[in-house]
Amino acid sequence: MTLPTELTYTGVLLAVLANQLCLPVPAIVFLMAAGALSAHGYMQTSTVVLLSVLACLLADGLWFCLGRKWGSQVMRLLCRLAADPRGCSRDAHDKFRRYGLRLLCVAKFIPGLDGLMPPLAGAEAVSPTAFLALDGIGSLIWSSFYVGVGYVFSEQLEIAVGWAKHFGTALAFAIGVPFCLYIGWRGLILIRMIRQLRVRLISAPMLHRKLRSGSKLALLDLLDFEEETGSESPQAIPGAFRIDPSRLRHSPRIAVPEDVEIVLYSSSRRELVSARAAVALKRIGVENVWVLEGGLDSWREKGLPLSQFPEAPGAVAERLGVRLPEA
Repeated sequence: MTLPTELTYTGVLLAVLANQLCLPVPAIVFLMAAGALSAHGYMQTSTVVLLSVLACLLADGLWFCLGRKWGSQVMRLLCRLAADPRGCSRDAHDKFRRYGLRLLCVAKFIPGLDGLMPPLAGAEAVSPTAFLALDGIGSLIWSSFYVGVGYVFSEQLEIAVGWAKHFGTALAFAIGVPFCLYIGWRGLILIRMIRQLRVRLISAPMLHRKLRSGSKLALLDLLDFEEETGSESPQAIPGAFRIDPSRLRHSPRIAVPEDVEIVLYSSSRRELVSARAAVALKRIGVENVWVLEGGLDSWREKGLPLSQFPEAPGAVAERLGVRLPEA
């Protein structure tokens, strides 16, 4: 096999750096291609591995610093495109609590967790020295593994090397185009969702008047996945029932009488969490749904009454006939 030598050390460095910054660049292909070239004497294995580790440390260090300063916001950003954003963040926290910082040694082999561990470590106030040490070990293991695979199977990696040779074309059509289409599709869904709900927003004063008039309202306080673990406010709008929005989105059947209006709100000023839950309710036939404009913060700013505890699910069911998914 005649191996092309267009793949350079700089190319490997940039590919790994972009990948670790959560860009859709197939760094594994580059590492294996570099390993194959090393087996034929075109590149030095040690240099490839060291450059890969350096790129990992640079990118992960940046995420670590961002997580240290804006922990919840960075986690929210990285979880945004996940199928279950709140579950994505929760699973990362659970794994971190269970395995601790040593999880960095294997995180790069676990899709999703790789990108979340550095900002999560920063948000958890981990020592920078400990983070860099264990992240360096994990980066070394990850880089050495894929470079080693390319080295051992160098004769079978002509396709991979050719792909690396034509990096621009392959990335644009095989990675970049599908990724852009996916982002565009998700964006259109969100835009359409927000437009659907634009006429279904209810202001805090209007909601207060409806509650005082005795209207049949089922207030659903959504546990916003954007908030830090354990930081949920105990306060709620009087009569509200607290529920995880993912349970609403994934429940196949919810019973709501026709004369009962559903009002959704979360702790965030943005209506995104409530909007997703409202669309899910509409999909299963619950049409009379409103979203509190500005969320709980707007209610507080108006000086409207708050309850220290949400209402019990059984009380909501008995009073309004609303049957919600069980915990």
